[in-house]
Amino acid sequence: MGAVTTRLLTFEEFERMPEQDSIGKTELLDGELIEVPPSDLEHSRFAKLIYHLLFNALEAAHARGEAQDLGEVFLEAGYKMPGRHYFIPDVSVTHAAQAQAKYLMNSPAIAIEVVSESNTAREMEKKVAMYFRYGAREVWRVYSDPVHIVIHFNGSSRSINEGSVTTPLLRGFELPLATLEALIQKT
Repeated sequence: MGAVTTRLLTFEEFERMPEQDSIGKTELLDGELIEVPPSDLEHSRFAKLIYHLLFNALEAAHARGEAQDLGEVFLEAGYKMPGRHYFIPDVSVTHAAQAQAKYLMNSPAIAIEVVSESNTAREMEKKVAMYFRYGAREVWRVYSDPVHIVIHFNGSSRSINEGSVTTPLLRGFELPLATLEALIQKT
């Protein structure tokens, strides 16, 4: 489980914290500092595969003049949201005109979280709500045991337990769940 602070932090306090030697991620959720351990190999492979599939599909869509409302695909980019929130989704797709300064601002169009043992249900539910509050169009939660993906839309969700994941936001994108299952075999 990730470590959580007992005192709420402002974003400014969070940003001024000394860099730590930790290899994991540090996020801010409602002022709580959330530190998660380093990603294991399976987690990293899932994120890398999803990144590459999204990147290739988005490049192809942009070449066809489609998906003009989507911007870039990132692995572990930081998103600062109003108030006491700073998230680092495992994979994300920005809005075409995503505001940015030192960090990407508000939510990505698509936020993808590969769920690990260190993630709590409470934390994940709060993050999904925050992503939508600040502009997300889809939030994906990717699970490995058993392999399935829950795609949240603003006000609804669907669980994909077999077949492939697609998104109406990006024609041509397909993520076969069997491909994720094959990655588990490599670990």
